[in-house]
Amino acid sequence: MRIVLLCCLSLLAACQSRGVLPPPAPIAPEGREHAQLGQIVDLASGERISPEQLVERLAKAPRVLVGEQHDNPDHHALQLWLSRELAAQRPQGSVLMEMLNPNQQAKVEQAQAETRAGQAPADTFAALAWLPNWDWGLYGALVQYELRQPYPLLSANLDRAEIMQIYQARPVLQGSASTAPAVQEKLQEDIRESHCGLLPDSQIPAMLAVQQQRDRRMAERLAAAPQPAMLLAGAFHVRKDLGVPLHLTDLGAGEGNAVLILAEVGKEPAAGSADYVWYTAANVPEDHCAKLRKK
Repeated sequence: MRIVLLCCLSLLAACQSRGVLPPPAPIAPEGREHAQLGQIVDLASGERISPEQLVERLAKAPRVLVGEQHDNPDHHALQLWLSRELAAQRPQGSVLMEMLNPNQQAKVEQAQAETRAGQAPADTFAALAWLPNWDWGLYGALVQYELRQPYPLLSANLDRAEIMQIYQARPVLQGSASTAPAVQEKLQEDIRESHCGLLPDSQIPAMLAVQQQRDRRMAERLAAAPQPAMLLAGAFHVRKDLGVPLHLTDLGAGEGNAVLILAEVGKEPAAGSADYVWYTAANVPEDHCAKLRKK
């Protein structure tokens, strides 16, 4: 009887201490032989950690910010994996996405209610009024997974009308962390570079205002969301030195945030920009500036 009882207790302990499942195999075609592929690094210490260690550490954070490269399929596969593994460690409070606007929130809630009731929309893309600039082929599986979960899926962006209003009349941004001269200078520099030097200087202040108001909206939504909360957004938005974390500080929510950046091999995150980096396979390099100049 004692042996049977010990065996039962051992099995129960094994079930309760389930390790994380292996991360998905690389999808993107480049960097498959790169030494960094699959490495996860704690940027504060330089320590390489395992996927299980990463999940354990992120599971303790009230707010997790995950930065992606929008067109990299590995990043979306890892977001889906991370959603599942974090939920296996503790109940998830909410997930927020840059790819959802406020005017889609009611549609998301309806689709989520229908999905939970076993009547998922036949065409989720149409039901959510999903914006075509976010490739549904990359985001679809992740979104459909989130719709099936008991926690809310929340918008974290600005509507287009709000962006146009900000562009025309720049609002005053409150808070010392996000308005520091060094932060705003670096953001303006990035705006110039991301537009390949083709943007007139006269437009840069308005573009800066839009960028920072988007980050402020993400921070506001994340700070108000049920915890533990996870934000999925572009890697630049979640940077600790430039993006949403600074706005969280300005909102009085500077503690309890963990930033993970998903980066293609060979692309090093800026110093102080994240807590962890996970190196993935890479897309075939493209000359985006050449395309922009043709336009």
